[in-house]
Amino acid sequence: MTTANCWDDANEYDYAALVDDFNRYLKLKTLPIGMKRFRTVAEMEAVPRIRRPDPAEKMATDQIVGQSRWIGWTIGITMENLMGPQCGAVVGLHPRDEKFLSGDHFEGVWYGTLADSAGHQAAMSCASYGDYEGLACSPLTSGRLDNPDICLIYGTPGQMITFVNGLQYIGYKKLEFSCVGESACADSWGRALATGEPSLSIPCYAERKFGGVQDDELLIALPPSYLPAVVEGLKSLSRNGLRYPIPNHGIEKSPMTSITRSYGER
Repeated sequence: MTTANCWDDANEYDYAALVDDFNRYLKLKTLPIGMKRFRTVAEMEAVPRIRRPDPAEKMATDQIVGQSRWIGWTIGITMENLMGPQCGAVVGLHPRDEKFLSGDHFEGVWYGTLADSAGHQAAMSCASYGDYEGLACSPLTSGRLDNPDICLIYGTPGQMITFVNGLQYIGYKKLEFSCVGESACADSWGRALATGEPSLSIPCYAERKFGGVQDDELLIALPPSYLPAVVEGLKSLSRNGLRYPIPNHGIEKSPMTSITRSYGER
């Protein structure tokens, strides 16, 4: 029986088939993963084969995500495992309290004044605080998280625009994304957990320094309910000759031959 996620979605998704299709149409380099919050630590620790970080080692959420997508681990954390409020607040494990909102730890490091730092903290998209004690990440194909709250998929800009094209194929909607700069996890998993909307981000310095994000990678985070429609959109685009990797037509030759293959004579 499938357990509902934070969006009350209890549908059963064939994650193995979905990931297989994403690999077919997007040629992903790393594992798509799920992120799920738990109301109690006991619930989280009941997840099959879950790992817990060494309590003496304070981690960044970026590292938990990186270990899951690069190594394939299923990892559970509480606020006690994290290096500080900046990581915890984004996923709803720490309040956005006065100290967090002051931004004083960023002053003179990422931002030139205390007002700039405070403005950054206020602009961050964070999950609501108070309902969850733990969070786990696991590859979607492991099936260990049942229905995650959100799914995280990394890819190059070419892979990401193709993914978005698939998402928009049916039920078109203009997608708008944010960029807070440093702490860009607020633009991806923070925003997705707060809004339930697909959230594309440019991963920040910390995600690349500590989380293993590569120089050419972007990240999209979204609830699992979007995934089947994205796959169907990618299949339709592929039938129309619009595929990844996108072959370079050349900057001197007329595009009409290539255009005709996809659009016909219209």
